[in-house]
Amino acid sequence: MRKFFTSLFAFFLSGLAGGLVVQWLAVATNADVEYILVFMISALVTIFATLAFLIAQFMSDPQRATKLTAIIGVAFFVLIGVALIGWTFSQPPGKRQWSSDLPIVAGLVLPGIATVLVQWLFVRWRLGRTQPGFGGAGT
Repeated sequence: MRKFFTSLFAFFLSGLAGGLVVQWLAVATNADVEYILVFMISALVTIFATLAFLIAQFMSDPQRATKLTAIIGVAFFVLIGVALIGWTFSQPPGKRQWSSDLPIVAGLVLPGIATVLVQWLFVRWRLGRTQPGFGGAGT
């Protein structure tokens, strides 16, 4: 039951962190309605990250599994960012829209990285705390 509560609190904290990053980017880039997509994807990333870290907590070595999950999650978003930036720069010069493409790329990548890092930090903190079993015997 402890793992589910850990994931529930991590869900709320990482959703808040990802939402704050999206909100900050939207204000900083004077975003318009196109950021609705970024907000929706940020919520989906929070759900999938929570599920991934919940599964990692049930592994035989949960600290190692959560670390690996965090590394894979951050690497995934870095690769997505590099691919989207590469795609933006590969467009013909007449079709390039720097002012609208790059803020969306940042809005898709940075909140995902923030979400994964907050999930990892909270789950790692909760896994590091040992809870004594019945009769004072450690688990």
